[in-house]
Amino acid sequence: MTTDRVAPAPATGPLRRRVSVRGLVQGVGFRPFVHALAAELGLSGHVSNTGDGVLAEVEGAPEALDRFCERVAADAPPLARVGSVAHEAIDATGEAGFTIAPSRPGAAGRRAPIPPDIATCEDCLGELADPADRRYRHPFITCTNCGPRFTIVTDLPYDRAHTTMARFPFCPDCAREYADPADRRFHAQPVSCHDCGPRLALVAPGAAPLGGEAALARARALLAAGGIVAVKGIGGYHLVCDALDPAAVALLRRRKNRGDKPFALMARDPADVEPYVLLDAAERELLTGPVRPIVLLRRRPPAPDGPAAPAGALDAVAPNAPDLGVMLPYTPLHRLLFGLPGDPPGPRLLVMTSGNLSGEPIVTDDTEALDRLAPLVDAWLTHDRPIHVPCDDSVLRVVDGEPVPLRRSRGLVPLSLELPADVPPVLAAGGDLKNVFALAEGRSVWLSGHIGDMDDLATLTAFDRAVTHLSTITGVVPEIVAADRHPGYRSARRAAALADGRPVARVQHHHAHLASALAEHGRDGSRPVIGVTFDGTGYGDDGAVWGGEVLIGNYAGFERFARLAYVPLPGGDSAVARPYRMALSHLRAAGIAWSPRLACVAACPPDELRVLERQLATGPNTVPTSSMGRLFDAVSSLAGICHRAGYEAQAAIELEGAARAHGPSGDGYRFTVRESAPEYGPGHGPGPLVADPGPVLAAAVADLTAGAPAGLVAARFHEAVAALVRQLCAAARDRYGLGETALTGGVFGNAVLLSACARGLAADGFTVLRHRLVPPNDGGLALGQLVVAAHGAAREETAPCAWRCPAG
Repeated sequence: MTTDRVAPAPATGPLRRRVSVRGLVQGVGFRPFVHALAAELGLSGHVSNTGDGVLAEVEGAPEALDRFCERVAADAPPLARVGSVAHEAIDATGEAGFTIAPSRPGAAGRRAPIPPDIATCEDCLGELADPADRRYRHPFITCTNCGPRFTIVTDLPYDRAHTTMARFPFCPDCAREYADPADRRFHAQPVSCHDCGPRLALVAPGAAPLGGEAALARARALLAAGGIVAVKGIGGYHLVCDALDPAAVALLRRRKNRGDKPFALMARDPADVEPYVLLDAAERELLTGPVRPIVLLRRRPPAPDGPAAPAGALDAVAPNAPDLGVMLPYTPLHRLLFGLPGDPPGPRLLVMTSGNLSGEPIVTDDTEALDRLAPLVDAWLTHDRPIHVPCDDSVLRVVDGEPVPLRRSRGLVPLSLELPADVPPVLAAGGDLKNVFALAEGRSVWLSGHIGDMDDLATLTAFDRAVTHLSTITGVVPEIVAADRHPGYRSARRAAALADGRPVARVQHHHAHLASALAEHGRDGSRPVIGVTFDGTGYGDDGAVWGGEVLIGNYAGFERFARLAYVPLPGGDSAVARPYRMALSHLRAAGIAWSPRLACVAACPPDELRVLERQLATGPNTVPTSSMGRLFDAVSSLAGICHRAGYEAQAAIELEGAARAHGPSGDGYRFTVRESAPEYGPGHGPGPLVADPGPVLAAAVADLTAGAPAGLVAARFHEAVAALVRQLCAAARDRYGLGETALTGGVFGNAVLLSACARGLAADGFTVLRHRLVPPNDGGLALGQLVVAAHGAAREETAPCAWRCPAG
């Protein structure tokens, strides 16, 4: 936070100052705070929202003005983030009293930040459950400290007229509270009550719609009876059922075409989920904080004298998954859905999953919900407050006491991140999986919420709408557009369309991952770092599928210092969906026979096995890959853990779970590392070091043949990868004298691997950069794309060998 001061004028009477406050100061109760502060200090004047922040004019004694300018930042409301305070002396007017004035436009092109949606505060929850309060059981209770913000904003400045609450005129009581400086709802834009709306409705086929308490009671009864209800939330519809009813969960899974992908849970209270999960202090703080994300929590193992919870009680929710994704209620409607004291008993754990068919964007429009969700649900619990911006739930996990975001969305978007240097206006399109785009200007970058996988028209349309909305509220008009180098990425084609003829900076996938970690940690790029970039798929500069890379680089460029050995990727996406294909490819590359005793061989149908033999021998429909993600898939199938993946990274997730359940082996496998020829011909320096997984696979086969449990193989494999990371980083330090290492890419969503690598590298004396603000997976890709594009590297380089790492 910065403060621009003026020299104090001679004190001959009341003075007046114009005070401009920028940062996250709209939608967080800042104007009421300024009003109260001015009254406390005996100052007159006024305060208003502008398009780029809050502007106050204050008049009074010089000492009081000084105190005001100090405290306007130091004592700001808890949800505010003051970026700067500037003040200047102006002529006194003799104005009496202090008022909140109508909003005014800001400087051209500037926009004030909008806060994210915030979970219902304790004060509002108390009123919700108080029969004497006029908002008792009001499903939309809110105040200046909580409730929807980002998802209801249509324009700036942030006033009710620029939100989807504009259609709900204040009743006399709400109008009085809104105008009362002493009230908690003073200038709270979403404020409402039973009289002025919004209002609930329960819609079910063949029945008359129900409203109010009847709608809520019917929804709770349907859930208790095993029904599936579409519930309209802050950022979209959820599909909801009783999590402890296996038949209801199985029905939802079939209807949604979910495969084995885990569902998220919502618990009334942490105590309701603690019989099923382990919950440490950091996880509890994240779970109960104002963001209320989905937190991945470790399943509670059986107690020595028997299971701590009913055996298999939540198996239908997350089949074979080592974690349960849990969140707590973040809206008053969620609280009411669980029931208040005196309500009939209902489910205490609810499945709460995005309202869509698998792979489609979350549904927000009411008419669309009645159509698209009709095959999935038995009823709709809806309301008449429009959702202007779709926003899925955020997903985080805790590793070594630190949060790791896996999906950054509701509760975190559109909070800006600070860049290490000024950038021109940039739009970065992100990737095709877990798409998130980014806008940046100056030192601020805004990441969008989770858009989804860019594989259908609905997602592409959602992308375009989200770009338009985020551009509107940030004021960023891009001069540079960035995208991935993959020639087939839909996100890159959208970027080209939005560029409208301007060049599109194409950024190599893993370079973007590395740059994302650097930008998150505020590195200016003047010195390269060692970037361990492990993921499933990324288009490489040699046309191969990369994903097991150690790069030496900064924003200007990179050198490929090491990689996993290439193996054929047989059949492209079919190898991703059938991990046994990757296991067989890796075994063949390692010279290991396809024994029928191996689980991955037995899992492959005989006809497919014969086709695969020919395919790997002759090379049709294969591309070489160095993907670490695919190696995790291969070992998962080899160990008999997962042969068919019904959702992204299923095989790797279950392999991680087996390793965690087993615990450290103390005797991990070992890769061999060899030198390779220069990738770009003579005169371009040595080729990357190549890590050969053959010895790892041979040792795993020997263990499995000897009857070793899958958990031991999984543990030894994780230890092998962690040891490889330490070995390659040490070699890079020896060559270049670098002491910083970034761990990035989707594979580092794996808690066992991330923790082992971070601890090992720290013990070796490295400074370790790990993701805490943006996802390590493709959800963080756009941040890296934009900083690389802003530095001009992606437009100028023709191949990474054109860049040279300065030794030392």
